[in-house]
Amino acid sequence: MLEERIKLKDISHVLLDMDGTLLDKYFDDYFWEHLLPEKYAEKNNISFGRAKEKLMKKYKMHEGTLNWTDIDFWSREVDLDVPALKEQITHLIEVHPHVEDFLKMLKRHKKKIFLVTNAHYKVLDIKMKKTRIGEFFDSAITSFEIGYPKEMIEFWGKIQERLGFEKEKTLFIDDTEAVLKTAKRYGIKYIVHKIHASSKSSTEKEPTGEFTVISDFRELTPPEDKL
Repeated sequence: MLEERIKLKDISHVLLDMDGTLLDKYFDDYFWEHLLPEKYAEKNNISFGRAKEKLMKKYKMHEGTLNWTDIDFWSREVDLDVPALKEQITHLIEVHPHVEDFLKMLKRHKKKIFLVTNAHYKVLDIKMKKTRIGEFFDSAITSFEIGYPKEMIEFWGKIQERLGFEKEKTLFIDDTEAVLKTAKRYGIKYIVHKIHASSKSSTEKEPTGEFTVISDFRELTPPEDKL
């Protein structure tokens, strides 16, 4: 049973990723794979296919770095106003099912809750304005503040200094296995892989089995007498 492996009564700090974990990643996928290539094609008078091919190569070059989610960097790289383009499709920003119930339960049981994200602070602002989940967090930490992406071990040392959590009493949930592996290497005791990051993607990788997996936050919201 999942609640037997992860006893929330033994956890003091909960660290939560944003995109794909708490929020539906469809917004991000649509932006990077459809809207930005479309606008890039129009600007450069090339086909959508050619634009997408060029952008995918650029994305790959910066994956796993601070540049990857730095929308100011991408604005310069493609010569388009990326924040303004994101604002055009904020109607696509959605919270995954049962996330708010999970966050309310954590607050009820006085857990320390922190959002830890690679997202740029401008994107964080856009998404917190569109959703109401910001009120549940004690604080939100972006990789830009820390100076390292979550894929790097240095990120974890820095946020432990800032947040003061104990590794053996901390739960971390993310949809990216590369990030989960780094958190595990750092020594975070309770690690959960949130699958089905996008409600509309049919191409997600199968989990490796290294981590406890959930597809819905109901699986981590046991009856109160089990906490």
